[in-house]
Formats: sequence, structure tokens, C-alpha cells
Amino acid sequence: MKRIILLLSLVLSCFQSQAALEILITEGLDTARPIAIVPFSYEGQGDAPLKLSSIIAADLARSGKFNPIAEINMPQKPNVESDVDYAAWAGLGVEAILIGHVKEVALEQYQVHITLIDIVRGQITGGSSKILSEGQLIESNDHIMYDADVTADAPRFRRLGHHISDSVFETLTGIPGAFKTRIAYVQVDVEEGIEQPYKLMVADYDGYGERQLLSSQEPLMSPSWSPDATKLAYVTFENRQAQIYIQDLYSTAREMISSFPGINGAPQWSPDGTQMAMVLSKDGNPEIYVMNLASKKLTRVTKHRAIDTEPSWSPDGKKLIFTSERGGKPQLYSVNLDTMRLKRKTFTGDMNLGGSYTPDGLDLVMVNRTRGNYHIGRLDLTSGSLQVLTKTYLDESPSIAPNGSMIIYSTLHEGNQVLALVSLDGRFKARLPSGSGQVKSPAWSPMQ
Repeated sequence: MKRIILLLSLVLSCFQSQAALEILITEGLDTARPIAIVPFSYEGQGDAPLKLSSIIAADLARSGKFNPIAEINMPQKPNVESDVDYAAWAGLGVEAILIGHVKEVALEQYQVHITLIDIVRGQITGGSSKILSEGQLIESNDHIMYDADVTADAPRFRRLGHHISDSVFETLTGIPGAFKTRIAYVQVDVEEGIEQPYKLMVADYDGYGERQLLSSQEPLMSPSWSPDATKLAYVTFENRQAQIYIQDLYSTAREMISSFPGINGAPQWSPDGTQMAMVLSKDGNPEIYVMNLASKKLTRVTKHRAIDTEPSWSPDGKKLIFTSERGGKPQLYSVNLDTMRLKRKTFTGDMNLGGSYTPDGLDLVMVNRTRGNYHIGRLDLTSGSLQVLTKTYLDESPSIAPNGSMIIYSTLHEGNQVLALVSLDGRFKARLPSGSGQVKSPAWSPMQ
């Protein structure tokens, strides 16, 4: 474990929002690493706009890697390093604690100073250090490994919490945090009389800041993020025909890029953002094509009498993984875009579909059907072993977090279509129940 003191100063304006989706952890905290996020002290008029320590603790708990202890179980609530009782925290098995102070510096602007302390090394060394000024360390023991001073202006106080969570997560694990990312999904209102029941929604990864990008009388499906997270591609039937659109999240301007006769589906951006893989049936069977987004030139990738669908790019952009029935039942195949050589990738279970590479390219995540049950699975591309990660019902549409730590997918819970989370190792599980309607087709954004 990295052993650190982390100092951050950030100036942000306050913004509050409500979550339409809220993450409910169902499994996995008992195996996570114990840490503590001590309530931050506050200096200013009235109350602090949000309880940052709660946001950070929730983020780290939802990562599946940490188990923040409850505030009621904390042996003390220090706000500066010199007040930390290392023995008391170590007695609880806590590996690290985060302490902090929030100061109002102007109307709805706040400065936040945080310190992340390694309890194990601090207990050994006595926890002593000297800091000349913020961001300048002049003497330290080996429990101080990282020091930073960051200032920023931003419209959202909540985003500050996610920023701190990202920094803490990466320092303790060596993996970039993904708490500032967003998710896109389709919500379907099931109440009678709603004129446009299909909605394309975007929200923070934890369900806050939800906003509607588009509504339609006809189905919407297959949202896909651009690599810079500023646009979404999706399929709409609003003109009584399957069409692929790209829509800017900020200007809301949109462009139709595919409206051939038959199927126009499953759009997926290339890693460099210059191309889009898609499924078209304009020449007969559903086949995989790649479109150059600048010229709109199409390259046909597959040609087979069976159905080929659900393309997804390899991290280096040199291959596609896709679902094909050419072997009799849906299985995953890869195709090298330079040579157009195909290779079957899955053999375990009744069928495997909806595959995508993990960000490091070492695994495939997919929907696996075994004995009639549809679950999320992970295939180790080195060993060929398949691990079934979920136990929920009719799981589909997996999308991987950009740091490769978590998978969001659609499932059925008590008769409703909801979103759920599972860690890549299968130990951590959570649900995102919706306040209304059915929720499906999740897509996790790239890093922002």
C-alpha cells in the first residue's frame, strides 16, 4: 500500500442535485480494505453546502476496494495530523484516514484542505512531519509519500468530492479513479398516457446530476460515448426506421450518420474518435461495418450468411470483437482490421454475446448464457478461463468503467429493469434502483 499525506487546496462554487438513481451496495464490503473518512471541519457562514466526507466515503465504498468505517465507530475526529492517535486507529485495523478542513473564502466559494495519512507507517515512525507551506514538504518520515497543492474553480461542489476520491483512490491503489465519470442510459416510462416514454439520460456515475438528452415516442437504444466524452451516438426509431445519430451533449446539436434501408444499429466509437463501428443490413444479412466519420466512407468488415452484430473495439483500435451466429449459436469472434482475419474467442456455455475488451486488453467482458441463465462473465484472454461474475436475473448490456475496475449492466430486479454494478473480480455487487420506469442500455463514459 502506498503511504502518503496528500494536501489539496481547491476553490469551487456550490452546486446541489438529487439522484434519480442511487447505488445500493448488496455484496462485497466485508472483503474490502478498512479506511476512515473523518468528517471535515468547517469555517464559514451557515452550514457547508454538502458533507464532502460523506461523498468521498460513498465513492470509495462503491469502488469495491475500500470499506470506510462508520462515523459512530471512529475513535476520534481529528482535523490536523498532529492530533491523530495512530494506535487507536490501528487498533481498529484501519489502514489510512482522510482528514480535512473546508473554508468559505467568498460567497458560495470554498477552499478545501485534505490530508491522507497512512496509519500503519505513521504508527511506526511516530507520525511526525514538518510542512513549511501548502505543497512544500521540508521534512518527513516515510509515511509521507505524496504531496500536492491544487486549486480550481468549478460550478459543482459535489465534483470536488469526486476529484478528491479520484486522488485518494489512485494513490492507494495505483489505478486511476473514475468517480468524475458519467453514465448514459435509456429510461422507459411505463405509465399509460405518456406521449414520449423513451428517454436518453445522462448522469454522474452515482446517479446525481441526471438530465434528459432526448425523448421519443419510439424506442431509443445503444448509447455510445465519444472518446472525449462530449458526444453520444445512439440508435433511434423516431422516424419509424432505425437510424444512427450523434448528439453533442453541450450544444444538443445532432447529426444523422446512418439511415440505410434495414438495420442501422450498435454504434461504437473507435478509441481515436475518427471511426465508428456499426451493424448494417443494407446488403442483406446484418454485418459489421466501419465508417470514417469525416468522409462517411464505409468499410465492410464481415461477410457471412449468419448474423454478425454488437461490435466493440480493442483498446489499440486494431481489432473488433463481435457477436456472430456463424457457429450455430451466438459466440464472440475477433477480427484484425488490417488483415480481416477472424478468430473465435469463446467456447464456454450455451452462448456468449455483447463482448467488450477491458481497458488493458487482457480480458473480455460479455453476457454468458449457461443452462438458460444470462449472467455477466469475464474471459481471461491469456488463460482462456471464464469467470461468471453475477447471480442476478437476465443480465445484459455490460459496460466497463474506464479504469477497468467495475462493470455496469442492465438486469431484472423484482420485475423491473434496473442497472447494477459488479467489480471485475466479481466480489463487489450493487444495484442502482430507479424511482420510476425501466432503465436499460447503460454506457460508462471515458475519463473526464
